[in-house]
Amino acid sequence: MDIDKLNQEADGIDDQILKLFEQRMELSQKIGQSKEELSLPAMDTERERKILYRLCEKAKPELSGYVKVLFSSLFEIARSHQKTLSSHYDSSVIKLINDAVAQKLEAFPPRATVACQGVEGAYSQAACDKLFSPADITYFTSFEGVFQAVEGGLCRYGVVPLENSTAGSVNEVYDLMNRYRFYIIRSVKLPIAHTLLAAPGAKLDDIKEVFSHEQAIRQCSKFLKSWNGVKITECANTALAAKQAASSGRTDAAVISSRDCAELYGLHALSFNIQNTDNNYTRFICISKKPEIYPGAQKTSLILALKHKPGSLYSVLAKFYAHGINMNKLESRPILGQAFEFMFYFDIDTPVITEELKLVLAELEQETDMFDFLGTYQEI
Repeated sequence: MDIDKLNQEADGIDDQILKLFEQRMELSQKIGQSKEELSLPAMDTERERKILYRLCEKAKPELSGYVKVLFSSLFEIARSHQKTLSSHYDSSVIKLINDAVAQKLEAFPPRATVACQGVEGAYSQAACDKLFSPADITYFTSFEGVFQAVEGGLCRYGVVPLENSTAGSVNEVYDLMNRYRFYIIRSVKLPIAHTLLAAPGAKLDDIKEVFSHEQAIRQCSKFLKSWNGVKITECANTALAAKQAASSGRTDAAVISSRDCAELYGLHALSFNIQNTDNNYTRFICISKKPEIYPGAQKTSLILALKHKPGSLYSVLAKFYAHGINMNKLESRPILGQAFEFMFYFDIDTPVITEELKLVLAELEQETDMFDFLGTYQEI
């Protein structure tokens, strides 16, 4: 068969589809205007279901599934097109973003009061030092304490770890993000090199127990597995483990912590760089009570709870794709207290000031069960 003739035939059909698509969008716009005048919802689930059933019945059996996908996408595009010229574009999240942009913040503050989890020498402190020069740090025993300090106004900012390149997400922080009102204003990737520390006089062969945070333990799993018979004990923070080891006087216990903690707490190093890989990074976020958008902000984060029905996540992803918006992270977490219900965390590689993203956010705010704009910010 002549491939050139087949391609020409396909081009002709594509041109026909384009003309029909344009006609369909013009008609959708008129339908949307009529619905707005009559105060009717943009989405008519019952009608769409009947249309899909009718078309799938008429389609060839082997194409029925593709027809459903095609026309479901078409309905989604039509609703989006309707909203571009309707009052639905005005939403609380768009107002929030416009108000934040209107502040015209010029530079990230060099100094601030900041809440961190742990004690001096924690990796959160190292991240804080990379963000500010210097920061007035208040330490809390838990990540929740950091969120409470920001929400209550005790500290202007908080710094918490979100994910690690080796051990994955910090689940506790993701769960807290769903419970507290805050905004991400900056993020930082910090290289993490773990050291095995112990009290002076301790020897590697004498160690019976190792203490550290669960994330550090997971990041050093290969080293620990090669060490048979040693008890692994999780604790709240790597630096806190070092501080407690120094005060305990035990020579049969060691901690996984930063090298800086050796000098801080009078410990000595038994082994350096014990993490699974040298390419070990933890991403920390800086949170505030109010949204702050600074020059250079190129990343936007969202939390959504979608309707518990087939195609809900696909519908969201289709919106991003249709508007040329690049998504570089999607994380799901169960919603506490709601069986089989999940929230989704999105990182989008697009500044929120773009009109395309504003349009998508306005749509998502209306169509999802829960919608939280977490901020647009720069990652350093």
